[in-house]
Amino acid sequence: MSYALSTTIHKPFDESLAATRAALGAHGFGVLTEIDMAATLKKKLGVDIAPQVILGACNPPAAYQALQAEESIGLLLPCNVVVRSVDDETTTIEAIDPETMHQLTGNDAMRPVAQQIGGLLQAALNSLHE
Repeated sequence: MSYALSTTIHKPFDESLAATRAALGAHGFGVLTEIDMAATLKKKLGVDIAPQVILGACNPPAAYQALQAEESIGLLLPCNVVVRSVDDETTTIEAIDPETMHQLTGNDAMRPVAQQIGGLLQAALNSLHE
């Protein structure tokens, strides 16, 4: 089972992170949380990893619809989008595939919400190539 929507772009990390935030916004998502994994692991463990940020993306109408279908779906919200440096000029952007929510819950009422959000997330990722 694949659980990610993914793309790789030929832009430096900081530029890719800004572009990802903008692409999410253009497709109806707000960024509720932001976790700088490299900074956190450096501070907590003293280890170095390539730049990586987890964005917690939320589309409020879809989140509401999902909560109406599955009251415990908040455990899987917001949708995580990871922006991670591959090298100085290449960045991978991955988003949780919302179909995972349908598969994990087994709730058929989640399917249309998962398809809608999956389409919007994929469109946001695709727009990073424009």
